[in-house]
Amino acid sequence: MTETLDIKITKTPNSRLEQTDFNDLPFGRTFSDHMFVADYEDGEWKNFQIVPYGDISVSPAISALHYGQSFFEGLKAYKHADGTVSVFRPDKNAKRFNKSAERLCMPTLPEDIFIQSIAAVVDIDREWVPGKANHSMYIRPFMFATDRYLGVAPSTTYKYMVLLGPTGPYFSKTLRVKIETHYTRSAEGGMGYAKSSGNYGGAMYPAKKATEEGFDQLIWTDAKNHEYIEEMGAANVVFVLDGKVITPSTRDTILDGVTRDTVLTLAREWGYPVEERRVSVAEIIEGAKNGKLEDAFGAGTAATIAPVGSISLNGEEYFLSDPKTREFSQRVLRELDAIKYGNAPDTHGWNYIV
Repeated sequence: MTETLDIKITKTPNSRLEQTDFNDLPFGRTFSDHMFVADYEDGEWKNFQIVPYGDISVSPAISALHYGQSFFEGLKAYKHADGTVSVFRPDKNAKRFNKSAERLCMPTLPEDIFIQSIAAVVDIDREWVPGKANHSMYIRPFMFATDRYLGVAPSTTYKYMVLLGPTGPYFSKTLRVKIETHYTRSAEGGMGYAKSSGNYGGAMYPAKKATEEGFDQLIWTDAKNHEYIEEMGAANVVFVLDGKVITPSTRDTILDGVTRDTVLTLAREWGYPVEERRVSVAEIIEGAKNGKLEDAFGAGTAATIAPVGSISLNGEEYFLSDPKTREFSQRVLRELDAIKYGNAPDTHGWNYIV
C-alpha cells in the first residue's frame, strides 16, 4: 500500500462552473476546472500535481505521436441524493490500466496511486458532478510516451493524466447496429484487450462508413472468418437468447469491460443462466429470426446499458422487441442506477466514496 500521495495543488483563479450549461452536456465536450498530472522518469512516478485544466506543451518528437505508445481508461463518478460523490469500481479500471501498460511496454502505475489520483481531482471538482438522473462525471485517466526520440523503441519517460467532464447520456436512442464482416478491430495475438489509442484510430473508418449507411454502431467479428461476435464499437455486447444471458468470452481480442463484469455478476445473483463463450453470428441471426433473441444491448462505462433495436447482416435487417418491454436489460439498468446513485444497498462495495 502506497502512502497518501503528496500532491501539489494549484487551483484555478477563474472557475468555469457558473458559465457551464448543465442542461447541455454532450459526451466528451465539457471539462471541469482541474486535471491531475504525473511524470515517469528515472524508473519512478513523481511530480504529482493537480493543476487548472488547459493545454500542455510537448515536443513534436515524442514517441507517442509517432509510434502509438498511448492508452486510456474510462470510469464515472456519481452524485448521491445526500451530496455524497462516489466513483464506480475504480479498482477494476486500475487493473485493466496496468494490463494495457504492460502490452504497450509502458510502466505500470500502482493501483492505489491510480485510485488516489482520481479521488483527489474528483474531490477538487466535486461541484462539477451533475446531480441529475442519467448524468455523471466522466473520468479519463491516460498515459503517453514522452521521449524525444524518433526510434522504434519503448520510451523511458511517460506522462500520466486524469481529465474530468460532466456528461449526460452517451446514447439517447435505441441502437441500429451492423455486424461487420470485412473490417477488423483486432486480431488474435494483437492488443484488442488493451485500451490502446491505436485500436480506436483503426476503427474509425469502418465506423464512419457504417454511420453513412444509417447505423449507430458496429458489432465487430473475429478477424479470421468473421464468424464469431466480439464486441460493439463503444461497449461489450450482451444477449439474452432463449432465456440465457450470453456474451462473448474475454480473450486477447476483446476488452474485459467493467460494466460487462457488473452485469454478469448481477445476472448470476438473480439466477439467470450465464454463458461466457464464443458467440456465433449465425446463432444470433437465427435467434432474431425465430424470436428467441429476447434482448441485446451494449454494456460499457460511457454507454451504460444501450439497447439494440435492430441487427443488420449483409444488407438484411432484423428487428428486436421494444426495449421498454425487455425484462433483463431493464432490470439491470434500474439496479445499476440505484447502486451508482446511492439509492440501493452497495453490497459489493462497488462505490468508492470520495
